[in-house]
Amino acid sequence: MELRILPGNIANMIAAGEVVQRPASVVKELVENAVDAGADQISVIIKDSGRTLIQVIDNGKGMNPDDAVLCFERHATSKIATAEDLEDITTFGFRGEALASIAAVAEVTLKTRTEDEEVGCQVEFAASVHNSTTEIATPKGTNIAVRNLFYNVPARRKFLKSDNVEFKHIVEEFTKVALTRPEIGFTLSHNGKDTYVLKPAKSLKFRIMDLLGASVTGDVVDVSADTSVVRLRGFVGRPDTAKKTLGNQFFFVNGRYFRSPYLHKAVMKAYEGMVADGVTPSYFIYLEVDPHSVDVNISPTKSEVKFEDDSFIFQVVYASVKETLGKNSFAGGIDFSNPEANDMPVLGSHFTEYQPESIPQVAVDSGYNPFEESSWSPGASASSATDRSGVSAGERGGSATGWSGPAAGWEGMEAGGYGSAAGKFGRYVDRREDYGKLFEEKTLPMTQTIILGGKYIVAPARDGLMIVNVRRARERILYDRALAALTKNEHVTQASMFPVKVEVGAANRVVFDDKAELLARLGFDISPFGTDTIVVNGVPEGYSCEAGKIQTMVSDLLLILSDDSSSLPGVMESAMAEKIALLGASGFAPLASPAEARNLLDTLLSSSNPELTGNGKRIMAIMTTAQVEKLF
Repeated sequence: MELRILPGNIANMIAAGEVVQRPASVVKELVENAVDAGADQISVIIKDSGRTLIQVIDNGKGMNPDDAVLCFERHATSKIATAEDLEDITTFGFRGEALASIAAVAEVTLKTRTEDEEVGCQVEFAASVHNSTTEIATPKGTNIAVRNLFYNVPARRKFLKSDNVEFKHIVEEFTKVALTRPEIGFTLSHNGKDTYVLKPAKSLKFRIMDLLGASVTGDVVDVSADTSVVRLRGFVGRPDTAKKTLGNQFFFVNGRYFRSPYLHKAVMKAYEGMVADGVTPSYFIYLEVDPHSVDVNISPTKSEVKFEDDSFIFQVVYASVKETLGKNSFAGGIDFSNPEANDMPVLGSHFTEYQPESIPQVAVDSGYNPFEESSWSPGASASSATDRSGVSAGERGGSATGWSGPAAGWEGMEAGGYGSAAGKFGRYVDRREDYGKLFEEKTLPMTQTIILGGKYIVAPARDGLMIVNVRRARERILYDRALAALTKNEHVTQASMFPVKVEVGAANRVVFDDKAELLARLGFDISPFGTDTIVVNGVPEGYSCEAGKIQTMVSDLLLILSDDSSSLPGVMESAMAEKIALLGASGFAPLASPAEARNLLDTLLSSSNPELTGNGKRIMAIMTTAQVEKLF
């Protein structure tokens, strides 16, 4: 095939693949253009999560008719003129690619007027084709409407996510820009309803409060540092407010948001010893550097930057966050006058004075007589009352022998001996055996159970011992209960003593409005409140009504509901059941008596899969007599 120069419309469509990835990309580019135009009031109007309409209205400088047409040409920009200008960029835009890329994959109408002109103009483009330019009466500034995004690229439109997911991305991009300019008023509406109405804020902290809620500003402390290379300002979260879900982590440089896994490590290093594994604190960190010392021309989306001295910026971020945590009594402080101070280990509040190891509490059945012959049936010893397993005997719906057998897929698994890959407690039960066969009349009676430290149950099994992880057993039981509630609508709600308000943010409020029925099927009683808050009036029976735990549980479930990757039949329900089982199992007190242990075992062996939790972790192991003998 001969070489050829691509037509402009095709080149624009190719560029759009990088610049315009989804509706949120359009919102980002248009709002940034409005900020660059000097606007102090910007309105964003969305319909159908950007599929039907994305409209941005500002009161900035506006454009004359010639520029209004020229701005849709590739690389048309007023921000740079020479190569040297690339080293001194202080605006959001400079490439001149955004409008050309947007107009290549949508129908665009632009209305604009400068302060010097009495009338404005209206320009219309579709698929990179200039359809018309007309004079109109319009306020000073720019009003740009993008309709039917990807209408001429069906494959791109088809692979957009659900409205919830796409609008969540729009809110994220809107938030990033709004956080850079607290002095500008912003509004965001979706399908005719206001999501945000942000007045110009007196300070960054007020803007954070307006965007993310008062609870966020109450959970952060000021951080600052001044050096000859960088000036740092912002806020970092209290260690005890760190969450498992990401969302409130922001870096900005010279008023521009950027992503940096490298600097994120600096922040997390400062929190070492103060937060648990798997949780992340909130932070809002603003850096000011000489424009010549940072390159923002890294990617088409301009979300990555390159500092002239990355390692120095890393040290400043780490040291300033560490110092702030120390000053606020979250950790030991750093002496900035001592260059070696940053390498000194700092003990967090979780360190306590050394205590010698103690022997765990062991609960046994004092009535057991090893010389007395007895037989045992799996369902005989269970109490009818609800115990600390959180499940009543009636709810279990049968004894261990009623279970249909182990899950498929284990045939061929190597049994392995003590210390093998099967686990230090020995091999799993042979998958071809029914669990009912583990307990024969001639073995030790099931009433002889032992509790180790409240965390493990040791019970006799055929030719050996069964060792059960208590917390994981509860996870399996709660998982089955949650799945039944979701799939069969079998739920019981317990009312909270006091309603609990949960600030979920505007994006997750949209998710809640769409998926409230699923939460109700789980057993939650939740009502909407305002634009970014919900009120929890009740939770599934057996779960904690403590405000903090309710907030965590609801936030985690909304995160699952907002993920389109779990939209396949049954996947979302399974993920929700896993999450609520994991959170619920952690709320029980340790087992205190053999009777509770027997009740829990009987319920477990009646479950859909006594061997694995909902997320596939092992619940029990069998240690045979032969394996015990090898120990001596």
